[in-house]
Amino acid sequence: MASTTTTKCPSPMKATSNGVFQGDSPLDYALPLAIVQICLVLVLTRVLAFILSPLRQPRVIAEIIGGILLGPSALGRNQKYLNAIFPPRSLTVLDTLANLGLLFFLFLVGIELDPGSLRRTGKKALIIALAGISLPFTLGIGTSCVLRGTIAKGVSQGPFLIFMGISLSITAFPVLARILAELKLLTTDVGQMAMSAAAINDVAAWILLELAISLSGASNSPLISVWVLLCGTGFVLLCLVIGPPIFNWMDKRCAEGEPVDELYVCATLGAVLAAGFITDTIGIHALFGAFVIGVLVPKEGPFSGALVVKVEDLVSGLFLPLYFVSSGLKTNIATIQGAQSWGLLVLVIFTSCFGKIVGTTLVSLLCKMPVQESVMLGFLMNTKGLVELIVLNIGKDRGVLNDQTFAIIVLMALFTTFITTPIVVSVYKPAKLAITEYKHRTIERKDTSKRLRILTCFHSTRSLPTMINLIEASRGTAKKGLRVYAMHLMELSERSSAILMVHKARKNGLPFWKKREVSDSNQIVVAFETFEHLSKVSIRPTTAISPINSMHEDIIAGAEGKRVAMIILPFHKRQRIDGHLETTRDDLRHVNRRVLQHAPCSVGILVDRGLGGASHVSASNVDFQVTILFFGGHDDREALAYGTRMAEHPGINLLVVRFLVDPEVAGGSVTLDIDQTYSPEAQSKDEELLTDLKHKISKNDSIKYEEKLVKDAAGTTELIRAYKRCNLFLVGRMSEGQVVLALDKKSDCPELGPLGNLLTCPEFSTTASVLVVQQYQTELSQDSINSLKDGELTEGNSDSD
Repeated sequence: MASTTTTKCPSPMKATSNGVFQGDSPLDYALPLAIVQICLVLVLTRVLAFILSPLRQPRVIAEIIGGILLGPSALGRNQKYLNAIFPPRSLTVLDTLANLGLLFFLFLVGIELDPGSLRRTGKKALIIALAGISLPFTLGIGTSCVLRGTIAKGVSQGPFLIFMGISLSITAFPVLARILAELKLLTTDVGQMAMSAAAINDVAAWILLELAISLSGASNSPLISVWVLLCGTGFVLLCLVIGPPIFNWMDKRCAEGEPVDELYVCATLGAVLAAGFITDTIGIHALFGAFVIGVLVPKEGPFSGALVVKVEDLVSGLFLPLYFVSSGLKTNIATIQGAQSWGLLVLVIFTSCFGKIVGTTLVSLLCKMPVQESVMLGFLMNTKGLVELIVLNIGKDRGVLNDQTFAIIVLMALFTTFITTPIVVSVYKPAKLAITEYKHRTIERKDTSKRLRILTCFHSTRSLPTMINLIEASRGTAKKGLRVYAMHLMELSERSSAILMVHKARKNGLPFWKKREVSDSNQIVVAFETFEHLSKVSIRPTTAISPINSMHEDIIAGAEGKRVAMIILPFHKRQRIDGHLETTRDDLRHVNRRVLQHAPCSVGILVDRGLGGASHVSASNVDFQVTILFFGGHDDREALAYGTRMAEHPGINLLVVRFLVDPEVAGGSVTLDIDQTYSPEAQSKDEELLTDLKHKISKNDSIKYEEKLVKDAAGTTELIRAYKRCNLFLVGRMSEGQVVLALDKKSDCPELGPLGNLLTCPEFSTTASVLVVQQYQTELSQDSINSLKDGELTEGNSDSD
């Protein structure tokens, strides 16, 4: 009998150590070890995500690869590392934290899924979704028979068939949504079809998974499985009865723009945990209960957004990566040995791809979709992700999948998701917007009676008052009219709420322009609608959601589609309390530079110093002093044309200051260089526009014109300082002529040009906002292009120093 007691179980780990100075190793204690594990996976997955970003891969790919690398397939081959960082007695704590994070992540996934959109899904999407499930599910059952005869002998037949069927037929809804948004396909017919079909697929997968879990219990009695299934169904029905009234009541008591009561958030998170406990007690995994609660949360209103903000970063950033480590520790690619195992891997990949792609493509063709879109839809529906890993881990934990089968299916999921984006990009190349031929691409024009169209862009509500006041100043006379397209630029990130953001915006890719009859509680939309009612300006708000590196495409496409004459962009710096400008996000300057290079119309960059204060100034109370610094050239003419239009507003006083070279130094080469690009033709156009301005002055006493003679750059700067007591400076980005050449052109912000940089430098003290204008040219001047490129090089050198 004594021989039976020789095996010792590892002692449980204590939570915290006494410190290295008292002889304790932190890695022998649960909390410091968990911290090391989390930090390790965070660093590795972020590095991998950065490496894979040029391939436009979703972050889940980096997280799956990171988990595999940390496990026995790569680093885990070193037993010292594995026993030190992931010792067997720490795995219970690791799995608990991972599953707790996964529990709340599935709650967020449930919030993303809108049952209302499923009810509105057309027959075509329903048929495509069913075909995309049924064929790979059937092929998965066939493949499972081959696996049971080779590497999976002795496993329970029923659960194994269902788990294999689900593994091959599932589509990762969150991953697919991010791929579509990244490729700007969410607004296309194929994108909307893919989203609808994937949502149906997601729900079907959870139902099948519940069935598989109920059948894979330890008991062999079919009656137990029936009881599990019935109790699970009863739980869902009970939630459908009790949940919506309570959540709707909470949602109605949450005002837009106000903080959500902490009691409501705590009650909801407690309900998630309670639902997880109930479903785990039933025997269908705690994740199922969390997902159901998430689905029941109202999708409109501030309540769901507040829940996402409270939960998302901690769960997605810290706890969820542990799940990929937990999965990676169970994945040992070394178990795939020999020609037979690798042949089975190829069979599983082929079966999965063939079932999804061919099944979806054929049914799409029968539904009279174009061949190209049908093929692409097939590849999109073949996307795997986190839900796939959840299915596999549940199967592994319940003994349905052995090590070799588990490793094969993980590699299949990784491969099928990895190939999706490159293949979709190569198969489906959406026709670029045909270059729209429209006449009025600038504000400077011969016929000024036509309505002016402007596209204003903003990143946050902070810049709304200045933007609205600028629109008010730009409206001109009632006869001419002004139409403004207000584009809210939002970055699509890897965060869960990015997809919720897409749902709330309803459309993406090419921006969706809000129809008048659609009501919206969004405070930005309300602000513009209120201003529209108070003024005679037509405003159409929109939301453009895209990655930061392709945000300029949305702006350019929106401008071209709406035939605007000018795009107004926010500067990437904002004013601090002390009056100095600080950078908000450095990557926003690249958006502005790309728009300047490729815009189909004129562009203005607005440096916001609080034009009109922190609120909208009504038309009757407008009293702005606008100053135009005119040196010459097409950009200055555009600024002058814009300022002249502003002067039509009864509350605007316009001052035009023209800078000329003092005759004493004109033609000299010491103080001022002669500008070769300032042609006689440009000078002639300047004189023509100024003559027209002088004619308007005789009819409008709100416009004043001055000419100043300058000898050098220092004198020019001092003269400009004398005009700092105004509300708005209007300047050209690349002014021409002898005078402006003397100004220092080297700066951190070449997108503003020499004058813009002078007016925004710390040494130039003013409270005036600045609008830097670039006039549309068929081809930008080489100086303009070089200045933007030099800015990129200068910034790169400063970053590397």
